Amino acid sequence: MSTSFLDRVSAESQRLLPFDTRNLNLFGLLLVAPGAVLFLSFMLFPIAFLVYLSMTDATHAGTVIGGDTNFVGFDNYVDLFTDSQFWTSFGITWLFLAVSLVIKIVVGLGLAMLLTHARVVGKRYMRAIVIIPMGLPAIFIITVWRGMFSGARFGPFNELLATYNSAVTTLAGVVDQALFFVAVSVPEFLLVDMPVSWLSGRWSAFMAYVTTEVWLAYPFMVIIIVSALQDVPMELHDAAKVDGAGYLHRFVHVTLPAVKRPVMFASILTAATSFQQFLIPWIFNSGGPSRQNELLIVYGYREAIELNQYAYASAIMVTAIAFVGLFMWLAVRKGNLAEGVDSA
Repeated sequence: MSTSFLDRVSAESQRLLPFDTRNLNLFGLLLVAPGAVLFLSFMLFPIAFLVYLSMTDATHAGTVIGGDTNFVGFDNYVDLFTDSQFWTSFGITWLFLAVSLVIKIVVGLGLAMLLTHARVVGKRYMRAIVIIPMGLPAIFIITVWRGMFSGARFGPFNELLATYNSAVTTLAGVVDQALFFVAVSVPEFLLVDMPVSWLSGRWSAFMAYVTTEVWLAYPFMVIIIVSALQDVPMELHDAAKVDGAGYLHRFVHVTLPAVKRPVMFASILTAATSFQQFLIPWIFNSGGPSRQNELLIVYGYREAIELNQYAYASAIMVTAIAFVGLFMWLAVRKGNLAEGVDSA
């Protein structure tokens, strides 16, 4: 009688569960368990603890370790969304993501087309050269680019501008000598005021960020797009040529549709990385000038480490995680990159 009762309970439990427990492989679950434990320990627990901290009044590491905190609910989030600096950081972060992503796609697609063209000689060696930035430490590359954007008179980019000024002045002198009957001088708008303090102006510093971010990420884009281009059947191009399609027409109607999904996949990954960028603004000028280029992660770091506002910084980071997750979910759904997953 007790056995019958247990059987009924088991059958009812099985009916309520969304999957058939009779098909579960205990040995398979044991194999998966270590990875699941590690995932929970290193991913979900830190995020859960971050959410908890964001709802307290923690100020520095001592209050967190010692447990000297009080629960304040959503007060930190209310303060965050009414803080003008948050919206400045939020806006400049999305602008940084959008501008750098567009340039990365254009540069990556252009280089990939070049590296897969039949008439280009030495493609194998060129591909090896293109991916060199991936083999160098990010901190090294960023430090080098900071030196390139030095505001010193003899900084690399200032030297290029000085050379440009000299060339324009020389050309004007040659024209002046040739046209001896009229005086020719260089218009002021053609000359650049020297030296340029690249990292002291908001938008010049912003473009320095973007340039460095593109340099760091373009090799990944090139690798993905080159792989996609190599899978495009040549028969499609040949058929388009027979129909009289030119190069531009074949590029728009044959090449782009074939590489659309790989490009979207690479774009989502690099966009998420750009959203979390910390090293570039921090090493260049700490998100300056006057915190105008403070990306969201730099904003959170400064609030936590420099201003001892751990709870407030936790609210910033939770918000950043939420927006990154929402962005990636929407991009995957709208781009149909998860097609076939549900039916697998």
